[in-house]
Amino acid sequence: MALMGQMMSMPLLISSLIQHAARHTGDTEIVSKRCEGDLHRYTWRDAELRSRQLAQALARLGCEAGDRIGTLAWNGHRHLEIYYGASGSGLVCHTINPRLFPEQIAWIVGDAQDKLLCFDLTFLPLVEKLQPLLGSVQHYVLMTDRAHMPGQTSIPNLLCFEELIAAETGHDYVWPQFDENTASSICYTSGTTGHPKGAVYSHRSTVLHAFASAMPDAMDCSAKDVILPVVPMFHVNAWGLPYSSAIVGAKLVFPGPHLDGKSLYELFENEGVTFSAGVPTVWLGLLTHVKSQGLKFSSFKRTVIGGSACPPAMLATLMDDYGVEVIHAWGMTELSPLGTLSKLNAKQLQLPQAEQRRILEKQGKVIYGIDMAVIDDEGRSQPWDGRSSGNLVVRGHWVIASYFRQQASPLLAVDGQPGWFPTGDVATIDGDGFMQITDRSKDVIKSGGEWISSIELENIAMAHPAVHEAAVIAVAHPKWDERPLLVVVKKPGAELSREAMLAHYEGRIAKWQIPDDVAFVDEIPHTATGKIQKLRLREQFKAHRLPGT
Repeated sequence: MALMGQMMSMPLLISSLIQHAARHTGDTEIVSKRCEGDLHRYTWRDAELRSRQLAQALARLGCEAGDRIGTLAWNGHRHLEIYYGASGSGLVCHTINPRLFPEQIAWIVGDAQDKLLCFDLTFLPLVEKLQPLLGSVQHYVLMTDRAHMPGQTSIPNLLCFEELIAAETGHDYVWPQFDENTASSICYTSGTTGHPKGAVYSHRSTVLHAFASAMPDAMDCSAKDVILPVVPMFHVNAWGLPYSSAIVGAKLVFPGPHLDGKSLYELFENEGVTFSAGVPTVWLGLLTHVKSQGLKFSSFKRTVIGGSACPPAMLATLMDDYGVEVIHAWGMTELSPLGTLSKLNAKQLQLPQAEQRRILEKQGKVIYGIDMAVIDDEGRSQPWDGRSSGNLVVRGHWVIASYFRQQASPLLAVDGQPGWFPTGDVATIDGDGFMQITDRSKDVIKSGGEWISSIELENIAMAHPAVHEAAVIAVAHPKWDERPLLVVVKKPGAELSREAMLAHYEGRIAKWQIPDDVAFVDEIPHTATGKIQKLRLREQFKAHRLPGT
């Protein structure tokens, strides 16, 4: 008979994170630039007490264990209180992306069966429009104080967040203990095809993800940091930063809806931000502002860039011109979301800088808790040689096993071993375990039987000084089946011809991989999470005739 350990058995619960922060780093600040326009300051100790008050308020409104609490909100202290007050009390925090189409939001709320909906002032008109479609919602809570409540609204019995909090003491509330595998939160995929799908996280998976993401070879978070998550709290829980910040007791700075380059820069400087995280499109806006004003960063030292591939030109600008370490990352909603981060090991630090940069441009290595493989269409694993590409599959402690309300399992077998999640990405893995996404499986360009990476072509285009943003899609070709079309947004006032753009590729890539044509546009469409919307681009250019066809 096996000898069992004689250790305490304490469930991994989200409430333990904010309890830890309040008890051991209680006077560390949380700063929020609110929808009301003011700057709100309080501490982790204050946040924990208000989260307990909120838990009491939700119970008084009739919310019971397992009920879903929906949010339509920006990054701010009230949203943080819902993260902890709802999940910590056994409810399920359901963050909803307000950038989705209203019909999608209504469908998601209905699928999740949200009992209560909390929303920021910005979204009052949206919720007024949606309210007749939200049959499951019993209570609507506007996340503001009495002074900012609307005089008139079509939403019946609209509740005031601050009044709910003020009616409770919080001091006599004790966080409940329950099974760590209980659902803590639910996030829906952005739904590029069909309806969005729900990923239901557990307390256990969330706490383990927070532990791993804070590690030195991951986001490297500590109590010395001032962390500003630009990535929204409605986008896979701001990549776990509201949780990992509590673990280490870091100062948190929330930008609210103020995400333009000027507002972000001022918040970075005024609050001494050392670390941030966001998608490439956000950094484009911030860098444009900083460059145009001749500014520098005084405290900003590193950033995680994910959501879509970080162009090498952006990585070089941040690192060389502004001294900001770029941590390239990859993940997805189904992974809570972190899978890999690109941080050099001791051996790689001895390499010339150009080689180091090539490694950092990859999506990086898994953090403990995640395993991955690249496989062919028959489920056979491919060699880790940095050249053999295949379908990327993962498994781990914070990877979903199935989607909410869906019976069919998405998992498949690798070399006969079941239990791997197909990511939909095409990738390579090198001998040091560094993974590089070469495409989404549905975006890869198949020309004459050979694969062309749209990401590689986009990265080369982004290195041109006149290019603001670029995307590459496949268009039909009578001989080669598909050929690449480059879609470009020029920088304001920049001159760039088709011929000059294509000449930029010469010597940087094999001749047969160079795009056949260039289309200049004023704007490239993005998904609700900031990724380039290639589905819409393919629709827009489906009738495009390539030269010579």
